[in-house]
Amino acid sequence: MAILVAAGFDEDEWAAWWPLLRAALPSEQLLRDRDAVAPHEIDVALVANPPPGSLRDLPNLQLIQSLWAGVDRVLDDTTAPADVPLARMVDPAMNATMAQTALWAVSSLQRGFFDYAAQQREGVWKQHVLRCADELTVAVLGTGQMGRAAAHLLMQHGYGVLGWSRSAGPLARVLAQANIVVNLLPLTPDTRGLLDAAAFAQMPRDASLVNLARGAHVVEADLLATLDGGHLKRAVLDVFATEPLPPSHPFWSHPAITVLPHIAAPTDPRSAAPVAARNIVALREGRPLENLVDRARGY
Repeated sequence: MAILVAAGFDEDEWAAWWPLLRAALPSEQLLRDRDAVAPHEIDVALVANPPPGSLRDLPNLQLIQSLWAGVDRVLDDTTAPADVPLARMVDPAMNATMAQTALWAVSSLQRGFFDYAAQQREGVWKQHVLRCADELTVAVLGTGQMGRAAAHLLMQHGYGVLGWSRSAGPLARVLAQANIVVNLLPLTPDTRGLLDAAAFAQMPRDASLVNLARGAHVVEADLLATLDGGHLKRAVLDVFATEPLPPSHPFWSHPAITVLPHIAAPTDPRSAAPVAARNIVALREGRPLENLVDRARGY
């Protein structure tokens, strides 16, 4: 049997991933081209933003293992088999990287570093009153592995932290207490568009948003209107409804928005390839698979 690697990689990504996957799975036949073998010979798919239709008509597929944390691309592909176990990537190294990005964003907001960067561009020398970490409350939306890692690191640095998940009660109560909201929720039908005008209105005036999860969590027009109206102070955004962010998008030039090109927690193939390989070995040996997605919940 063979393993199909269905990924939207560029040349540099293939160069990084391919030798590490082969080293992690030395006894397996790995394919980049599904037409290299008959469809019934493929029983595992390793995926990373696979092009739509990549997993169509593979009758013996037994496992879809994601190489990235997000699995929404697979779940949204109506041609992908819905009855095959789907495992997400849970990599401690990725969790640590995401936590570091959350800490950078929160500390930069707390210390006013984005404001100082704007002052530099204008040639303005002006010092602002320091607000200490223990004077701020950070709401971390999403209490999965990444959310817990981010919350723990923020607490280590003195921030007051509130965690929230869909099962934790009303979101409004958490938003009302938060000076900074860090979104690390999975994207599901229930969380799509969750951060809208109503949610922003629940946040204190001059609060800030950090979105490191998925662009579809945020209603972009509502965020722009809330920032323009002065209720929220700033947004740090790593993910967007359309990626790459179109050149004409107003986020690029908005003075209260910091744009990152979806780099908050890139998968490190050095650590992720062995994680994926462990699940494939478990499949071969008939052992339970790890980190399986509950398709009904979307994560």
